[in-house]
Amino acid sequence: MYQRTTSPTEPVPTDGRRGFTRKALLAASALGVVTALLAPVRAGAAPAPAAPTAATPLAANGQLSVCGRQLCNASGQAVALNGMSTHGTQWYAQCVTDGSLNALATDWRADVLRVSTYVQEGGYETDPAGFTARAQKFIDAAHARGMYAVIDWHMLTPGDPNANLARAKTFFTAMAKKYKDHPGVLYEIANEPSGVSWSAIKSYSEQIIPVIRAQDPDAVVLVGTRAWSSFGVSEGSNESEVVNNPVRASNIMYTFHFYAASHREAYLSALDRASDKLPVFVTEFGTQNYAGEGANDFAMSQRYLDLMKRKKISWTNWNYSDDHRSGAVFKTGTCNGSNWTGTGVLKEAGVWIRERIRQ
Repeated sequence: MYQRTTSPTEPVPTDGRRGFTRKALLAASALGVVTALLAPVRAGAAPAPAAPTAATPLAANGQLSVCGRQLCNASGQAVALNGMSTHGTQWYAQCVTDGSLNALATDWRADVLRVSTYVQEGGYETDPAGFTARAQKFIDAAHARGMYAVIDWHMLTPGDPNANLARAKTFFTAMAKKYKDHPGVLYEIANEPSGVSWSAIKSYSEQIIPVIRAQDPDAVVLVGTRAWSSFGVSEGSNESEVVNNPVRASNIMYTFHFYAASHREAYLSALDRASDKLPVFVTEFGTQNYAGEGANDFAMSQRYLDLMKRKKISWTNWNYSDDHRSGAVFKTGTCNGSNWTGTGVLKEAGVWIRERIRQ
């Protein structure tokens, strides 16, 4: 979440069977389990009907990879994932339940869940083992419903990711060991660097990526950019610093975040230019101001979504909780109940973003 005052493709390895990766086959083999789990929710009735024939996003696409500037599925076709980000799991774990994830997968028809593990602010540093286990629980639950999961290392303050380098190595070692054989994860290694040079972020990335690759050599890694993942725009720079000095690693994408009521033409133009030269994943955005508060600017938000749709840029919206701010999709108190479906439990932003994901 923003906290500021200004705002040559490698072939996908296969196991020899129809060009699918081992991870893709794992996902496909799980389809029967996933559809059986979701069938009662889809049918809206207690008795479980026959399993639906439509594949889940994970089963349909398998292992993802970066093809040029695009995110591609196991068949080499460009794909764009749309979904939601959790809020900090130290505060809103009660919003990530079987019921809410059933709704996200079936009612919202989301492709991906971003699981945000804050490092500070009462998060990972207070209980590394506990927060690792919590993140894995939510990732596993997303996978069980056929969604991809973005493993978000939600560093925010301090803004230099190198300040948490040792913790990041421990966290991503544990995550990569667990998910090395699963096609459904993407690793976001630094949420929103700020007050730090691109060269420092690049150095951090080139130390963390090998940690992940040692366990999970083929998963996509998402690299945060300078100035709260704005390609430097919020600190007076632009995407050229990344274009001219990219991270020395393959199968990576760069992240961009925006909040439509605060981030206007300069940010939209930066996303447009950057995505012409770099693989980009918008791992966080809101229809409000940079703090996820205030009135929604749906007109500006739609301009961003139109651009991302046209250029096949994946995105996750902030945030899938009942926080009091306008950027939380659920009405306050929803997470204490058991009703998650439809528009009656949603704030204005929730109604709007649910419809865009369903489209």
